[in-house]
Amino acid sequence: MKIIAIGRNYIDHAKELNNPVPKEPIFFLMPDSSLLRNNQPFFYPDFSNDIHFEVEIVVKLNRLGKNVATKFANRYYNEIAVGIDFTARDLQQKCKEKGLPWEVSKCFDGAAPISNFISLDKFQDVNNINFRLEVNGEIVQKGNTKEMIFKIDELIEHVTKYMTIKIGDYLFTGTPSGVGPVKIGDRLTAYIEEEKMLDFVVK
Repeated sequence: MKIIAIGRNYIDHAKELNNPVPKEPIFFLMPDSSLLRNNQPFFYPDFSNDIHFEVEIVVKLNRLGKNVATKFANRYYNEIAVGIDFTARDLQQKCKEKGLPWEVSKCFDGAAPISNFISLDKFQDVNNINFRLEVNGEIVQKGNTKEMIFKIDELIEHVTKYMTIKIGDYLFTGTPSGVGPVKIGDRLTAYIEEEKMLDFVVK
């Protein structure tokens, strides 16, 4: 399986990092070794001093697809989760300054904690789902899927122009504003609507 991660998909987040608002989706791939499941602790890596959290809605793809039109994309998923896209911001900045790819800042082991998946039958509209992240009990990020620059179905159409999606692939759909650093000892809890989905500590 592969993890397809979308960058800069919320206007306020693009602005907070002084990035231009994209005219088409930006995506990169992460290895499955980045996944962190079952609320296991996140171990702060020794190669960075500036790890940031980014909470995201994650879609599990359930059909094989290539060149999927937006109007048919809803047939290719029926479950979502919440995930964290941990980013080594210091490494990312160095890569950007040199014009280099920045997977090293995104794709390390444990960089993508993820919750269990829940059925979309629980929600009236996939484009109107609230989610949030709390660090030590304080809300640091709040988002709603209606705020995405490119909706889930549009993301699937764009990605499948370039590559085949397979059953079990994950799509991280981008993060809202409010990203920030974590430190050892922090407790992160993430919610979809009012259901706690993630609850883990940084060690």
